[in-house]
Order: sequence, then C-alpha cells, then structure tokens
Amino acid sequence: MSVTAARGFEAAGVAAGLRSGSGPDLALVVNRGPIFSAAAVFTSNRALANPVIWSKTAVADGVVRAVVLNAGGANCFTGAEGFQVVHATAEAVGSALDVSAGDVLVCSTGLIGEPLPLAKVLDGVTRAAKSLGRDGGEASRAILTTDSRPKTSSRLRPGYAIGGMAKGAGMLAPGLATMLVVITTDAELSAADLDVSLRHATRMSFDRLDSDGCMSTNDQVTLLASGASGTRPHREEFTQALTELCLDLADQLQADAEGASHDIRISVTGARSEGDAVEVGRSVARNNLVKAAIFGNDPNWGRVLAAIGTTSATFDPYDVDVTMNGVRVCHQGAPDRPRAEVDLSPRKVLIGIDLRSGQESATILTNDLTHDYVHENSAYAT
Repeated sequence: MSVTAARGFEAAGVAAGLRSGSGPDLALVVNRGPIFSAAAVFTSNRALANPVIWSKTAVADGVVRAVVLNAGGANCFTGAEGFQVVHATAEAVGSALDVSAGDVLVCSTGLIGEPLPLAKVLDGVTRAAKSLGRDGGEASRAILTTDSRPKTSSRLRPGYAIGGMAKGAGMLAPGLATMLVVITTDAELSAADLDVSLRHATRMSFDRLDSDGCMSTNDQVTLLASGASGTRPHREEFTQALTELCLDLADQLQADAEGASHDIRISVTGARSEGDAVEVGRSVARNNLVKAAIFGNDPNWGRVLAAIGTTSATFDPYDVDVTMNGVRVCHQGAPDRPRAEVDLSPRKVLIGIDLRSGQESATILTNDLTHDYVHENSAYAT
C-alpha cells in the first residue's frame, strides 16, 4: 500500500488531463489524524518552483492535513499566474476536505515554463477528494514523469508503520533530486521530532543520490504523522527505520535513472571526515569521463584519481587505493591488478576508494552516461 501503509491515511490518483495519455496525473494524500504533525525538506536550488514557495510557508507551523501533487507541469517560472494556481489548488483541497488551505502542501513535476491549466487541476482535485481510499497505488502512478515505474516502500515496526512513494528518473542531484516524495507514519511524533529524523534520513539517502549532477527546482520530501497507532517510538529507533525506507526509495530512483545502463555505487573509506568522503564520492559521481568509461565497460581507474584530485579533501593522491567490482586496480597511487580482471558487464558497479587518511566513510549513488540519456533529455520538451 506504500503511502497508505500507515493507519490514518488515504490517497487517490486521477487523470486530470494535465499530460498526454490516459493515466493518472494528479495525486492526493490525506492525513485523517488524530494528529497532523509534519516536516519537509526542499531543493536548495535558488530557482524555486511556485509549489515549493507555497509549501515552505505552509509547513512552517508543523501542521499538514494533505498533500496534492501533479505531473504534467512543474509550475516554475510561470509568473504571478503560476502562484495563483498553487493558491487556488490548495484552496480547492481545503474546501473539499473542510480543512485550511494553509495546511495543504502542493507539489508539481514536469516541464518548466509551461502554465498549468487551472480548470483541469481544480476538477482533478474534486475527483481525487471523492476517490480517496486505503490503496495508494494510483497516487504513486499519478506523480510519474519520465519514470518507467512507481517507487514505493514501507517498513513495519512494533506498534507502528512507515510508508512512502517517490518519483524521479533524472536530474537527480544533491539538494534532493528532480524528485517528489511523500512519507507517512502512524507513529505519534511531534513535528520537531519528525524534522530531526527526516533531515538525518535525507542526508544519508536522497542527498547522496547524484545521477547526473543537475539540481531540480521542484524537489520536496514530506513526512506526515497521524498518531493513529498510539505508539510513541524513541526518535532514534524511528530515525533508523525512516532512513532504511529512504535508502530503499533512493535505490529505486537510481535504478530507474533516465537511459542508464549501469548503477554505480561509489564507496569512499579512510576519509578524514564524513564531509571529505562525500566530497570525494561526489567528484567521481559527477565526472563525465568516469561515467562514460563505465558505460563502455572500461575500468579506467586513472579517471577516478583525476576526479578526486580536484577536491579539497585531506588525502595524499599517491597513497590512494581504487577497486572496481572487487578488483584492486590501484594501490597507493600505482597500478595493481590488471584492468582485464575487472568485469563491468553487470548493471551494478561498485567503485571503492580508500583515501587512507582516517576512519570516516560515505557512499554516493550515480549512473553511467549513455546515448539514451542524451537522447531522452534532448527531446524532453518535444
């Protein structure tokens, strides 16, 4: 049931005619309570879509009753009219559910710079509100853009549950991704506790998903708590379960990245600090020469060393080990095992980097750079 795995939540997905095709393109997730705690994190891009501007204000008091999401248009750089569409959408949800519009978050995904047809959005909201139920399947399908499949996950813990849905298949980079995520729990937690848990979970998961180094204008991850279980877990225990769920969703997003033929996991160990490990891993994840080499099944480890040499992390470039799919091809900055021993034909690729400078580590997720990725993104608006 994904986003409705937790008690106290209902969802719906309807076809509002916002994009081509007959599938659902507007989703509604509703918290029925008895509590309405919420937290959210957003893209760090300075160019913010209208729904993000609205939702940042709406979630500030830690109370959210519903989240409405649409595909078919990002509602970004659409002028004053675009913000009016967001306001009207929240008002329509509030009216349909008899709640305040200020307790409604709005999320959008799709092409930037194209106005959303307000009449279709409002009609979709009305029909979604009438279609609410405990099956979250249509909602998870309604938020897809170039995704090939829905992304859902759930975790059951003694006395409570967590469920979530996500979308995203490209422009996946830190500060979240071109990604919308709604996570629900029936645990009894305050907005402050949810905020701490969510920021830890996203730091360890979505913020380390760097598919193509491009940051979206619409990213939003929302966490809602209904308290319907009556269970109040320790925050540390809840954070661990939430992080597991977010890691699962991040893996699903990586596996569905646009045009990718390899899912690359960059494991950095031996770092002086966690920040150093993240910086080094991200430098490799964003290096087009490395990504192109992996696409060609070429274990060109020299490109890995060249990429990490551009960082400010503390390490000696001539004392670094690099492994590729279990074969140590570089030891202390010099050739080790022959490249021919590395098999890069499987979809999953693990690049290991030992900086030999400390005890900290981090893992970054990325994909290779393929012809299909270039084609899909060159024709996205046509």
